[in-house]
Amino acid sequence: MNRVALAFSGGLDTTVCVSLLKDEYGYDDVIGITVNVGQPKDEFEQAIETADALSLELHIIDATENFANLCLDSVRANATYQGYPLGTALARPIIANSILETAQQNDCKALAHGCTGKGNDQLRFEAIWRGSDLEIAAPIRDLGLTRDWEINYAKENDLPVKAGNSGVWSIDTNLWSRSIEGGELENSSTIPPSSIYEWTNPPSSNSKLITIGFLNGFPVSVDKQKYSPVDLIKHLNDLCGSYGVGRTDIMEDRILGLKVRENYEHPAATTLLNAHLALEDLVLTKEERKFKKLVDNAWSEQAYLGLVYSPFMEALNSFISSTQKRVTGSVTLDLQGGQARAVARESPYSIHSATAASFNTSGVLGDITQLDAIGVAKYHGLQERMASAIITSNKSKNNPK
Repeated sequence: MNRVALAFSGGLDTTVCVSLLKDEYGYDDVIGITVNVGQPKDEFEQAIETADALSLELHIIDATENFANLCLDSVRANATYQGYPLGTALARPIIANSILETAQQNDCKALAHGCTGKGNDQLRFEAIWRGSDLEIAAPIRDLGLTRDWEINYAKENDLPVKAGNSGVWSIDTNLWSRSIEGGELENSSTIPPSSIYEWTNPPSSNSKLITIGFLNGFPVSVDKQKYSPVDLIKHLNDLCGSYGVGRTDIMEDRILGLKVRENYEHPAATTLLNAHLALEDLVLTKEERKFKKLVDNAWSEQAYLGLVYSPFMEALNSFISSTQKRVTGSVTLDLQGGQARAVARESPYSIHSATAASFNTSGVLGDITQLDAIGVAKYHGLQERMASAIITSNKSKNNPK
C-alpha cells in the first residue's frame, strides 16, 4: 500500500493536508502522528476529534521525557538564539525522529508535514527525514498555498476545521516554551496585548528567593526538593511564571534570512539558564569560560538549525560534558520584576577565594603576596608603552617646530 505518515496537529494546515495527500499526491492511505512534547491537553483532544471526523488513523507518541532531557542538555550549553532560550527549535528534531520511527514501523513509503516554505520547521523536520529512504511531501509549501485558500478549501470540502485562538495568533507550545506570532504582532510597532500571555503574570515588585541545585551541570532540585527533568521544568514554569519571569519580544532572523517578530514565554528556561551560568562563573577558569562561550554559541546555532544529532554536535557535547564535571552546587535567585537574578552561589569546586580577593585582608594565596604584583605591573602593557613612545618620537622628528 502507498501509505504516507503525516505530522498531524488537527489544525487547519494538517487537516487540509490529509485530503491533499490523497487527491494531489495520490497516496492510498494517510496516517497521522502527533508527538507529545508537553503541549496542552486540549491540543491532543483537538487532534483526536479531528482525526475521528476524518476517519484518520492517529498515533500519539509520548516523547516528553526525551524532550526534557534535551532541554536540560541545552542548559549545560547555555543555549540561546539571538537573546532567547531555544524551545521550538529543540522540539522539532525530537518530533521528527518520533514520526520517522513510527512511519517505518507502519510500512509507510513517505513522510509529510504542513509547514510553509517560509519557516524554519520544514528544514528541521527534513534534516532528520532526508536521512531515510522515504519520500517527502509538503503540500502547503509544494503547492504554494495561502491560509485563505486553505480556509476556502476546507469549507468547500466540508473538512472539520476549527480556527483556534479566533485565528488571530499562531501559537506553538511545548514543555520548554510558548511562542506567539502572527496577526497584529507581525507589525513591529504593535505593542502586544496582555491577552497573548498565558504562562507569565505581568512583572511586579513581588519578590521570592529560590535555590536551584545542580549535579554535573544538570539542574536536579528546587529548594532542596528533587524533581525529575519533566517535573522540574513544569514546577519552575508555574513558579517563576507567576513572578513574570521569561517573556521575550524579539525580531528574529530565520534560517532562510527572513526577519520576523516573535514573542515567547519561557519561565523555567530563563531561570535555569541564569542559574547555570552563575554557577559556571564560580567554578570554571577564565580560559574555560572564554572558550566555552564559543562552544555554546556553536551548539546554539546547530540546535536552531535542527541539527542536534550531527557529528559536530557530538563533538561539542564532548567538550561541554568535560567542563560540567565541576558544575555542581547551588544558586539562589531572586524572582522579581520579571527577572530571575542570581544573588548567591556555592560549590565544592569553587575557585573563588574570599581571603585572597578581599580588600580587608593581606590577600595571601599560598606563597603569593601583594608585593609580587609589582613585577607584573612593570611588564603589563610594556609593548604598548614602547610603541607609544616610538610613535611620539617619530612624530616629533617628522614635524619639527
